[in-house]
Amino acid sequence: MKIVRNNIIPFKGYKAINIFGILFVRGDAVISSTDINHEEIHTAQMKEMLYVFFYLWYVIEWLVRLVMYRNAHTAYRNIGFEREAYMNQGSMGYLQGRGRYAWVKYLKGGAE
Repeated sequence: MKIVRNNIIPFKGYKAINIFGILFVRGDAVISSTDINHEEIHTAQMKEMLYVFFYLWYVIEWLVRLVMYRNAHTAYRNIGFEREAYMNQGSMGYLQGRGRYAWVKYLKGGAE
């Protein structure tokens, strides 16, 4: 995964953002192997959704969950893509055995 350090992307208050498989890291933010694994899971999701559909689904699901939970952070943490990434970020071998569209099974579930 290509990592680009800069002081513009992401906005202040955020450590990193994955855009089309490139990880943009804020200034001197510390990025752990767990963080990188989380973002590599997102990159796998993006590839299987042909990038554009990943972002489209992500925004729509976040809006639906925002209506459900009425809390932006709770909505974000319950997006299927995020649930898969957070639940497996500590498993460094996860991507080797991950099936295509594995995030679908994380669509159901309660607020975290």
